[in-house]
Amino acid sequence: MPPRKSKSPLVMPTPPPPQHPFDQIHGVETSGLIAAGNLTTGHPNDAHVTAYYGVAPSILRTLVQLWRDTNPPHPTHHYTFVDIGAGKGRAMLVASELPFHQVIGIELNPTLADTAQTNVDHWRTSHSADSTASPLAPIRLLEQDALTFDFPRTPTLAFLFHPFEAPVLKLLLRRIEAQFTPHRGTPAPAFDLLYVNSECRAVLDRHPAFTRLFLGPVVMSPEDHAADLAAIAQQKEYGSTGDEECAIYRLTGRSTKL
Repeated sequence: MPPRKSKSPLVMPTPPPPQHPFDQIHGVETSGLIAAGNLTTGHPNDAHVTAYYGVAPSILRTLVQLWRDTNPPHPTHHYTFVDIGAGKGRAMLVASELPFHQVIGIELNPTLADTAQTNVDHWRTSHSADSTASPLAPIRLLEQDALTFDFPRTPTLAFLFHPFEAPVLKLLLRRIEAQFTPHRGTPAPAFDLLYVNSECRAVLDRHPAFTRLFLGPVVMSPEDHAADLAAIAQQKEYGSTGDEECAIYRLTGRSTKL
């Protein structure tokens, strides 16, 4: 008799990431945690990119309200919301339901940018078909390096969910300061920054042109925390505490502090 062949070990397929309730309700795809090593694009700053993970909608909504409580110099509807490192676009979608002048997302990774654009397209279509839905702010997604982005000449509220480490953040702040500095007597638009998972906040705290308005934990809703626990359970690198350390900054200039 020929020797009996040994059976190959059974390889179980990798389960898909748990779907966040936001995706289930709205028919979009913003769930999952993607490690930084799987987000390389060949860009010189790949070494400073962090993992993809969609912000908890409840955290963003609460943080925007905390920002509004700081008495910004203009009404919310004058501000452009700019999501730097937009990923799959969840923050853009949530922000578009708030009364902003417009929402712009900037994403360097082409795969994430494609997913974000698909989500934006579906979001617009589903909202236009729903007679009970409130009007959305205009949304635009750019596949672009944030360090080459020209900010709009409107009051701006930028959003970071810790998309990159300090070396890139320093370059971004330099670009922001240059674009929002008064020139030849022409006043510059207002600029504020929301920073979720503010691991590099020391860069901003030491920056002479920025003033910190808020620092502290922002708590997720129970639904968002349950979804967070389910997503985090699939890996060992991250944990979930049910909140995120967040900070809010205002560009006040090098010679003027609040």
